[in-house]
Amino acid sequence: METVNYLLDRPLVLLIVLFLGAVIGVYFERVTAKADAEKRKAYWRGRNAAKRSGGKAKPALRPVKEPEASRADFAAEQLKLVARSDFTSRSLLNRSEAKVFEALDKAVIAMNPKWQVMAQVSLGEFLTSPDEGAYFAVNSKRVDFALMDDRAHVVHALEYQGSGHHAGNCAAARDAVKKEALRKAGIGYHEIVAGHTTPSELRALVEKLVPAG
Repeated sequence: METVNYLLDRPLVLLIVLFLGAVIGVYFERVTAKADAEKRKAYWRGRNAAKRSGGKAKPALRPVKEPEASRADFAAEQLKLVARSDFTSRSLLNRSEAKVFEALDKAVIAMNPKWQVMAQVSLGEFLTSPDEGAYFAVNSKRVDFALMDDRAHVVHALEYQGSGHHAGNCAAARDAVKKEALRKAGIGYHEIVAGHTTPSELRALVEKLVPAG
């Protein structure tokens, strides 16, 4: 009671105490929110690692365990969200990309029918790294086209540089990240520039990249 009276008699001190209390409260709230976010990230990292392994050798990532009940609850919430939402199909490629894909596909089959052209492939599907942070830096980034050999290994990545490819501040930075990861993995990186996508031009590119089969 004496403390309360002391503070009431000194409004400036009271304001300072209240301000410090508010600052401390905000700090702990942020710490708690950050911890919760890290738990959710760890949960998804564990799921993605398990999915990627497919029963084979796993990347050198730290295993993350979550109670089965937590995973089931999260999946149930996702199901509710999806069930009450609408979905429609859309084209995987725009018109220009589709034309490039068609010409590339024909050229690759003619050169080596055991090779394949893949479209809009996430780097996380064909790259891995013992550095967890580095892996997740490229996991969801995509290449427009990937040339896959007869062992299902991506050997070359092709990026279609359309008229709006570098629109936005981060496009060049994203490309630099992809290029460096591909270089480290020994995968070729090649750009297909709009205006240079005739069947003969793409066929010439494929003849340089794909061995005859």
